[in-house]
This record gives sequence, structure tokens and C-alpha cells, in this order.
Amino acid sequence: MSGLAASTRNLPPQRNEFMRFCSRLIKEQPLGTVAAIIVLVFAFTAAFADVLAPYDYSIPDLPSRLDSPSLEHPLGADQLGRDVLSRVIYGARVSLIVGFASAFLNVVVAIIIGAISGYFGGRVDMIIQRFVDGWMAIPGLLILLVVMSFLGRGMLNIILVLGIAGGIGGSRLARSAVIAIKESLYLTAARTVGVPLRRILSHHVMPNIMAPMIILFSASVGGNILSEATLSFLGFGLPPDVPSWGGMLSGEGRKFMEIAPHLALWPGLALTIVVWGTNMFGDSLRDLLDPRMRGGGGSYQ
Repeated sequence: MSGLAASTRNLPPQRNEFMRFCSRLIKEQPLGTVAAIIVLVFAFTAAFADVLAPYDYSIPDLPSRLDSPSLEHPLGADQLGRDVLSRVIYGARVSLIVGFASAFLNVVVAIIIGAISGYFGGRVDMIIQRFVDGWMAIPGLLILLVVMSFLGRGMLNIILVLGIAGGIGGSRLARSAVIAIKESLYLTAARTVGVPLRRILSHHVMPNIMAPMIILFSASVGGNILSEATLSFLGFGLPPDVPSWGGMLSGEGRKFMEIAPHLALWPGLALTIVVWGTNMFGDSLRDLLDPRMRGGGGSYQ
């Protein structure tokens, strides 16, 4: 590890910081390192699904229907003869798009609500927080099912619902971060010299709450992937022709579980591994980026 640290001394500042972060991740968070590898493999699989998938996920092959794993179909075939491996690989792309897009929207909504609530305080904060309290008192799955029943199926609808719903709950993290820095000397000085509010928020508040927002983003990805799978499993998610892991579990996986258990095994296993990896990586980022969670790990140098 000392060799890695020595090799970063002459690198450009941004790359140097990235290498130091990787060094800390490997040294202090071994499970987080494994999780990071899982996330990278997941992202690579989703990005290059067209190249990695041996077959077209939508073309049926009736002579191969319900085939067990073989050399021709390494993970077997479904009730229409479609290759399960290809559908699992394309399902990774669906999960990647939904998970990351809705997590990004989580952060945007959380920053907007949390920054307004935390910075202005007083009556504005009280009204916004009572709304957030009421929102969080309702079971999240119930909100998702009700809204999706009105909007209908579709990837864009799922991203919007998951992004806005999760962002409202995550606004408390942004609010806490804004309150922690609101009375700092540099913000007081900026207000004293008449710096416009828009510039204070964009140049002084936003950069200083990015660490918890990165944590919120990474922690939201796994939950959003699982929520999309849940909606698809219950029939409120993506259309049946889209290879979603949750849809695969609900459709062919549940109907043919006794005679072809591989139809439920592989999408369920992929979902479990990816959600565990994203959640564990998010926890590791929290431990590394949040000073209150560092414990005895030392400073970020």
C-alpha cells in the first residue's frame, strides 16, 4: 500500500485524490472493495449488454422452451424458448437505468427541499418538515402502487415516482447538512458583504453538502433497483416484454417454478447480488466520506 501511495505523489490533483480514495477503500473497507467490483461488473454488463448477450432476448425458440441449463443456453430457456442468460443481461441494463436515474432524481429533489427548509428555517422549515413527516408516515410501497396505478406502466413513470418519493424522504439529510453549515463564518461573511442568495446557495452551500448527497445517491441505487423489481413483480412496473428481473420473477419464474426452477433462480440471484453490492458500496462511501462515521480509520489523506 505504501508503494501505491508513493506512486500517486506526482499525479494531477484530481487523479491523485481518486487514487488515494481507492487506496483507503481497499485498506479500510474490504467488503466495500468487493461491492465496488460488483457495481463495476454490473455497470459494464448493462453498458455492453448488446455485445455480451448471446441471443436476442425477445426472439422465441419454441423447440427450446423450458430447457435446463446447457451449453447452448448456459442458464436455460424460458417458456417461450428465450435465452435466460440474455434476458438477465438485458435486465441489468434496465436495473442500471432505473436505479441510477431515480437515484440522481432523489438527490436533486432532496437538495431542493432540504436546502430551502434548512437555510430559511423558521415557519418555512416547519411547514416543509410537517409535509415531509406526513409523507414518510405513509408506507412507501403503498404510495408507489397508488401512483403507478394512475400513471400506468413505463420506465419513465417508474423513474419519476421513485425519484420524487425517495427525494422527499432524503431531504432530511440535505436539511441537516445545510443547518450544520448555515451559521459558519464564511456564510456569515458572504451575507454581510451582500452576496446574492442565489450565489450563496450555488457557490457556498451546495459544494459543502456534496459528501452527504453522494452518500444519498449511492445508498438510493440499491433500494430503487429493488423497488422497481417489486413493482414489476406485482404487475405495476415495466411491460411484460421488457426483461426486468422483477418481471422475470413474477412471470415465468413464479408460474413455472416447480418444473423449471432456473427461471426464478437466476434473476433472483442477480437481483440479490446487485442490491447487496450497491448497498454495501453505499455504506462504505458513507464510512469514508462522513467524518462522524470514520471511527479509528484515520483522516483522509
